[in-house]
Amino acid sequence: MNEKIAVIGLGYVGLPVALAFARRVPGTIGFDIDARRVADLSRGHDWTGETSAEELKAPIKLTADVADLKGVTMFIVCVPTPIDHERRPDFRPLVSASRTVGRALSKGGVVVYESTVYPGATEDICGPVLEEVSGLKCGTDFKLAYSPERINPGDREHTLERITKVVSGQDEEALERVAAAYGAIIEAGVHRAPTIKAAEAAKVIENTQRDLNIALMNELSLIFEKMDIRTKDVLEAAGTKWNFLKFSPGLVGGHCIGVDPYYLTAKAEAMGYRPEVILAGRRINDNMGAFIAGKLMRMSAGCDVAPSKMRVGILGLAFKEDVRDLRNSRVPDIVAELKSFGVVAMVCDPLADAEQAHEEYSIALTPLSEFRNLDALVLAVPHREVMVAPGAIFAMVKDGGALIDVKSALRPADVPAHLSFWSL
Repeated sequence: MNEKIAVIGLGYVGLPVALAFARRVPGTIGFDIDARRVADLSRGHDWTGETSAEELKAPIKLTADVADLKGVTMFIVCVPTPIDHERRPDFRPLVSASRTVGRALSKGGVVVYESTVYPGATEDICGPVLEEVSGLKCGTDFKLAYSPERINPGDREHTLERITKVVSGQDEEALERVAAAYGAIIEAGVHRAPTIKAAEAAKVIENTQRDLNIALMNELSLIFEKMDIRTKDVLEAAGTKWNFLKFSPGLVGGHCIGVDPYYLTAKAEAMGYRPEVILAGRRINDNMGAFIAGKLMRMSAGCDVAPSKMRVGILGLAFKEDVRDLRNSRVPDIVAELKSFGVVAMVCDPLADAEQAHEEYSIALTPLSEFRNLDALVLAVPHREVMVAPGAIFAMVKDGGALIDVKSALRPADVPAHLSFWSL
């Protein structure tokens, strides 16, 4: 391969991509604007916990200096695409990354975007920024391409190399260059989408589909709760049919499922179409934290302790089990709703970074040793580290206390009779 490759953004998505290319393409560069992040990785430490020190020994140049990007022929942009407080797409990281690339872009270059966007964003937003900063003409002096990320934090089975990579390009030349580059590192092969917009749309609906399926399970759990039926019992029975889709209720957070649908709905609304089903699913999922907190308060109605004096613990803050990733966690929704009842809940997560928890959510993590004699406990994120000894979880709650199992990770038969137990 004749490409000189630089990956822009070394987070959960960019780092695995950069290392995969470094193992096969000499001279690969990994760039991040966070010099501290670059220094940590250079010392063999990945704070996400997704990459080992051994993997970081790959022959890659890690840098925060834009000057090191000169001479690169293929830029791969892997930066976050979050939503703002009004749940609208926030393109600031993507625009900033495009400006960085524009300063180093030269004639003949290809810029590949992996960040999740709505259809048209790569060409309508990123392309003009690259033109403005570089002074080059898009489609003539440089080409655009899009290859949606499919990284799943904490998943050791569906790794980058084992998942089919969707690739697309502004024209046939760009498409083939990108297909050849990714084809060199993706064992599962590549799928050539006919247009960039088709590839962008494919990515955004992957997670929209999952979001809606989980929303259906969450709505069913709300119904079954009123009927005094355990949702997991229903799903296990229904799951014996060969074509029943096995989704579970729960808190929907993270960098994808709880975010991506808003990119699609924002574009749809801008074009005069009001999505009904997608936004209904989003409302259900976004309200589950408040529902869980309300359920806890109803279960604790007979407690002889005032809400302000209740000892309530929440186990888990990450957006899912066995990862450190706190992005878009919905656990803070439980904390906030409990606070509206006058309850100040303690939060413990053995995998989470305390500084990040405070910066992102103003939550001070509590040591697990403080989880004792609780009036109520919410098992929100069943990390393996926590689930090693279920008996220790039960022992945290005093007699007559409430225990909520959000992910149905506990067996009801194992729960002591002196606890009031409910699972989503």
